[in-house]
Amino acid sequence: QVQLVESGGGLVQPGGSLRLSCAASQRIFGIAVMGWYRQAPGKERELVAAITGGGIPDYADSVKGRFTIFGDKAKGTVDLQMNSLQPGDTAVYYCNVRSLLSPYHYWGQGTQVTVSS
Repeated sequence: QVQLVESGGGLVQPGGSLRLSCAASQRIFGIAVMGWYRQAPGKERELVAAITGGGIPDYADSVKGRFTIFGDKAKGTVDLQMNSLQPGDTAVYYCNVRSLLSPYHYWGQGTQVTVSS
């Protein structure tokens, strides 16, 4: 059973940076999109950034210019570099991989990011 293992979360001051990493425990075939979602307390899970298997990135408006996504389809890894972090970025961040093959969706266990002085 394939698992997505995340790392890199933590506590950071406003204006600081963090890099989240996600790696698949086994090879995932047919990767279409790799991405990061987040969920803040009392809010719905939202897409933060995604990258297609062809390397085309997409970002939520709230993080454009501050976050950068890196994906390696062959290795099954996806990283999120987060700069100029703000308190509004505080959430649990989840790694996601969408495949063209069953079971189609893979999720990480989530990693907490807290931005606070």
